[in-house]
Amino acid sequence: MGRLAFRRRWYVALLWVAVLGCVGLGAAKAPGTDDGGFSMPGIEAQKAYDLIQERFPGAAADGATARVVFVAPHGEKVSAGANKKAVERAVTDLGEGSQVAVVADPFKAKAVSADGTTAYATVTYKVKSTDLTDASRTDLEHATGQARAAGLTVETGGSALDSGGGPGGAAEIIGISMAAVVLLITMASLAAAGLPLLTAILGVGVSMASILTLAKPFGLSTTTGTLAMMLGLAVGIDYALFVVSRYREERAKGHAPQDAAGLAAGTAGSAVVFAGLTVVIALAGLSVVGIPMLTKMGLAAAGAVVVAVLVALTAVPALLGFWPNAVLPRAARKSGRLETKAQGLGTRWAGFVLRRPVPVLLLGVIGLGALAVPVTGLQLGMPGDEAKPTSTTERRAYDALADGFGPGFNGPLTVVVDAKGADDAKSAVSTISGKIAGTQGIVSVSPARFDQAGDTAVFTATPSTSPTDERTKTLVKDIRGERPALSGTTGATFEVTGSTAMNIDIAGKVQGALIPYLVTVVGLAVVLLLVVFRSLLVPLKAALGFLLSVLAALGTVVLVFQEGHGAELLGVQQTGPIMSLMPIFLVGIVFGLAMDYEVFLVSRMREAYVHGERPAQAVVSGFRHSARVVVAAALIMIAVFAGFIGENDSMIKMIGFGLASAVLFDAFVVRMALVPAVLALLGDRAWWLPGWLDRVLPRVDVEGEALSRDRAEESPTEAPEQRADARV
Repeated sequence: MGRLAFRRRWYVALLWVAVLGCVGLGAAKAPGTDDGGFSMPGIEAQKAYDLIQERFPGAAADGATARVVFVAPHGEKVSAGANKKAVERAVTDLGEGSQVAVVADPFKAKAVSADGTTAYATVTYKVKSTDLTDASRTDLEHATGQARAAGLTVETGGSALDSGGGPGGAAEIIGISMAAVVLLITMASLAAAGLPLLTAILGVGVSMASILTLAKPFGLSTTTGTLAMMLGLAVGIDYALFVVSRYREERAKGHAPQDAAGLAAGTAGSAVVFAGLTVVIALAGLSVVGIPMLTKMGLAAAGAVVVAVLVALTAVPALLGFWPNAVLPRAARKSGRLETKAQGLGTRWAGFVLRRPVPVLLLGVIGLGALAVPVTGLQLGMPGDEAKPTSTTERRAYDALADGFGPGFNGPLTVVVDAKGADDAKSAVSTISGKIAGTQGIVSVSPARFDQAGDTAVFTATPSTSPTDERTKTLVKDIRGERPALSGTTGATFEVTGSTAMNIDIAGKVQGALIPYLVTVVGLAVVLLLVVFRSLLVPLKAALGFLLSVLAALGTVVLVFQEGHGAELLGVQQTGPIMSLMPIFLVGIVFGLAMDYEVFLVSRMREAYVHGERPAQAVVSGFRHSARVVVAAALIMIAVFAGFIGENDSMIKMIGFGLASAVLFDAFVVRMALVPAVLALLGDRAWWLPGWLDRVLPRVDVEGEALSRDRAEESPTEAPEQRADARV
């Protein structure tokens, strides 16, 4: 494939341009991104939500909403004099938009705080937030601006402020810029540094355009696209880097450009295929958790990785065909040999670890173990407006409502009572409502609203604690615990839903799925590496190292985002529970990335050992050939992921920080320190495999050793067409 792409470079280049043009056109013609709502099969909150949709048609409308919060000046009330007139005028202005369905007047809807300082008006639109026009948003801003001019403090929250957003901006620019610096230092050639960036951008462009094209029919969220861009950019640069580095190595051995491109695709390219496969399996495996949104994000990111692999195998050799000598360092263009100074650094580091394996091993394990300790206090949840910066109006609206109506006002519990089995539906609902109202931790219960049949009712219960407070989780559990007794006495049953209950149930489901998913992923890692390295202990060592790096990264996330240590340095203005999906993300994504480094580093060690080197010398040989590229690849990954820490979206910020930390720990502590230390202590036993297992396991030539042997057996004399390629 590499030789063909090199030889038919014009066709390959035009094919990729055509693909990019087609998906780009599709993205331009596609309707706006539609998050498609959030569903979580198998949890009580989702069942209750579905029951409300069934019994109250149209009650769960999907139109955008805006909650406009009015706060009177200090010492005044919103219901007095000019303040009330300003609020009423704003309500009138808010209802004049063509896309507005209804506006709830705070004075008629009893949406005024007990102390009279705060009120809110709820604006319901006929369309989703992604379909709101600029005129509707301008009307909203104009109405709130008029109220501010009258002396009121006015803030706005709700889905109407979500313009669809999406990836693109400073995060990507920062990541690409840092990656470019690393590539330039590592490759000592502007062309060699630019080629991986160019092909990675090509792959990300194809992936993102495809996601935007499919966003509406498949309900892909903006976060889905951001995760796909994050991973596609990182692995795209790394995979191209591996192929280009191997091409330079083969050129330094004297091979003609076309042969060098073929050997690079057959060796490093084969490793790229396997490494990409591990990432795809880990991401696609997220579907077993049973969370539709997580499944979509995993599959979209897996698609971006597949595109990155295809680009590395075809577009990279084709571009090498256009500029076969440009990717070589200036000295190598004249002498035909690469500099070995940086390779000597890897050799010296390997020698240092081999001389002191026990201290290095203990220091690495104790350090990562200490960072993993905070995981024991992990609290899962779904950050909302309270996690946004105080510079946003959504956050200020959240705080104003919490101050005026209590912390639990931002996360009321919705209770749906199914009284079909009760003799007296109204009496049953009244009994259940009264019991819940008397539950410690509930400050108020709204009047029940019945459906047309009169056998189902809905009411809200407002907690005294905030949505992310652990006491709210206990409260929901207590309310549900009262159900058996109430069902027995009333003949009716009830379920609890709402955003707060939904988030609590999601966190519970994710916690329950985390261990099985972790066992599945680690088991898969052992099997895959068993096939690749044909060893029992190397895969086990790799799996244990992976667990250490993941737990340490998750512990670091808890330290910053939950406990607040160093949070201000990252722009985290509100600490709280860790995003429910974060542990699953970290396990799935880091597994694939960790296997990348394991394959590229240890496969060279195994190759040297198989060719007769002693175990310690094989470790040194592996570092001499791979350490420089693996370090560069890890730095690029960290740079790309760290760039997303600057995003305002707390979810993206947390994912970027977690992935950057995980790559840092896995590449530099586990793979570069713990791996050589363990191999040094194990010696020959590291590569032992029972004979019966050796016969059963399939043989996978990840590094293309057979191809290298075939080339070694060929005559060194080049054919005329090879010499012609060398003169390009």
